[in-house]
Amino acid sequence: MSKKRVLITGAAGFLGSHLCDRFIKEGFYVIGMDNLITGELRNIEHLFKLPDFEFYHQDVSKYIHVPGELDYILHFASPASPIDYLKIPIQTLKVSSLGTHNVLGLARAKKARVLVASTSEVYGDPLVHPQNEDYWGNVNPVGPRGCYDEAKRFQEAITMAYHNVHGLETRIVRIFNTYGPRMRLNDGRVLPTFIGQAIRGEDLTAFGDGTQTRSFCYVSDLVDGIYRLLFSDYHLPVNCGNPVEITIKEFAEEIIKLTGSGTKVIYKPLPTDDPKQRKPDITRAKSILGWEPKVDRAEGLKITYDYFKSLPEYNITPKEFANN
Repeated sequence: MSKKRVLITGAAGFLGSHLCDRFIKEGFYVIGMDNLITGELRNIEHLFKLPDFEFYHQDVSKYIHVPGELDYILHFASPASPIDYLKIPIQTLKVSSLGTHNVLGLARAKKARVLVASTSEVYGDPLVHPQNEDYWGNVNPVGPRGCYDEAKRFQEAITMAYHNVHGLETRIVRIFNTYGPRMRLNDGRVLPTFIGQAIRGEDLTAFGDGTQTRSFCYVSDLVDGIYRLLFSDYHLPVNCGNPVEITIKEFAEEIIKLTGSGTKVIYKPLPTDDPKQRKPDITRAKSILGWEPKVDRAEGLKITYDYFKSLPEYNITPKEFANN
């Protein structure tokens, strides 16, 4: 019996590479695709020797060609950190619009089920807390973050259109803050920024007064939620994230304690449209997928810290962006 074939776009990125690992482990033939604008080949180089993995260096915004049958597509090609999408806003908009259009067209041609990676950023700076899937969000389409927020909102809309018009089997996951090995130490998100600063003995830079909140989900938990969603019968958006909420100030203090850096937290003005609160309502994921996070934050942070310490580039100073 031939193996099921899955295409994963954004395969060399943080989440994409972990998804490649999971599907290889589950016995799939995995085709990874990435244009390497933000992805890194070292995240998947351990898979190159495997007979059930192949890699396409390709930009999904331009075209997608995959010979042979496809059973599943997971669309994870997109910049996801402020340092990236603020630097390349047009590419960010293209990959979630033109790229998603290409992915959906391929899925239709191959009669494949497709799962697209959306984000908690579709909720913007939320006026509802915690955020559930029925909340439409509070997003500034012309603000600096609009290139990412609105790109993902469009991605959800076109995915639903293909489901409703063409009967395509679609799944939508809304991903909340996720962390773990293979994040880039200088990617501008709060966790790698804090750890990088602590490793170098620098003060940790928080934005605003530190009372804004985030909820951090370890990567293996998120991957499990995505896997379950793909094989569910549910086509509407599903939040995947850890509902344990923490303030940025408390989180910075956790990082200082973990690293033993002895540094302090300093505060800078909050960037435009930076969300004040982030906490997923995962009632839908619990009831439909039987999923909830299992990895405690202390355990996940220790693994992630050890990973970052092993990187040769740990001394690169990250640019200062919002606490994402």
